[in-house]
Amino acid sequence: MPDIDRERAWLLTVDGAPQSYVDLDDPEHLEFEYVRRLAHVLDCVAEPGAALDLLHLGGGALTLPRYAAAGRPGSRQDVVEFDAGLVALVGEFLPVAAGSGITVHVADARAWLAAAPDASADVVVGDVFGGSRVPASLASAEYAREVARVLRPGGVYVANLADGAPFGFLRGQLANFGAAFGELALIAEPGVLRGRRFGNAVLLASQRELPVAPLSRVCAGDAFPARVESGAALARLMRGALPVADADAVASPEPPEGAFSLG
Repeated sequence: MPDIDRERAWLLTVDGAPQSYVDLDDPEHLEFEYVRRLAHVLDCVAEPGAALDLLHLGGGALTLPRYAAAGRPGSRQDVVEFDAGLVALVGEFLPVAAGSGITVHVADARAWLAAAPDASADVVVGDVFGGSRVPASLASAEYAREVARVLRPGGVYVANLADGAPFGFLRGQLANFGAAFGELALIAEPGVLRGRRFGNAVLLASQRELPVAPLSRVCAGDAFPARVESGAALARLMRGALPVADADAVASPEPPEGAFSLG
C-alpha cells in the first residue's frame, strides 16, 4: 500500500500484519519501532560508515538491507527469504539500486545457515516470521550454535523476537544464546519488559563486549524510546530458563488480536 504522506514510500503487509515499510527515496527513513532498534544495533557495532558483511535471515521488503547499504556503502549483504512470491513482488515494485551489494536468495533460513561457511559474517540478523510468529526452526540451541559458527570473532547476532509475560519463549531464546555466546543484551519498550503488553524485543549476542552504553543512549533518545537490558537485570529475566533443543523448540506465541495492527 502506498503511503499518502511520502511520495515513493510503501507499506507491505503479510496476512494482515504490517511487515515492512520502505521509502525508495530515503532508505534511511525507518517507520517501525523494531526496525529502528535493529538499525541502532548496526550503527553501534562498528565505526560509522565501515563496510560489513551481513547475513539477513528473513527479507521482507529489504528495509534493513537498504538502510545498511545507504549508511555503510561497500557492505556485502546476503538476504535469505523463503517466500518466492514475496521476493518477486518486492523485486518488481520495490527494486534495490544497482550496485547496492544486496543479494537475495530464495531459501529456507535454517538450511542456508547450515550451509554457510565458518566465520563468514560480521553480523547475522534474524527477522524471520511465519505470519506473525518466529518459526520453531529458528528457536533452538542448535540454531544458536550455527549462528555462532557463522559469525566472525567479535561478530554480532541481532534478532527481532516477539513475546509477552511470562516470557516463556523469550527466556528460552536468551538461554539458547547465552549457552552459545559470552555476551547478551535485550532491547525493548519498557511496557513490554514490565509485562504490560505483548510486543517486540530485539536480542543481541556476541563473544565480545556489546556496545551497551552507546546503544542505551540512542535507544533512550529515539522517537520510540526503549531500554537496553544486560548483565544482572537480564540474568534475573533469564533465571531458571534452560536451552531448548530442536526436538522441543516451538514457534513464538500467537500475538493477541490487534497487537500488531495497522491502527
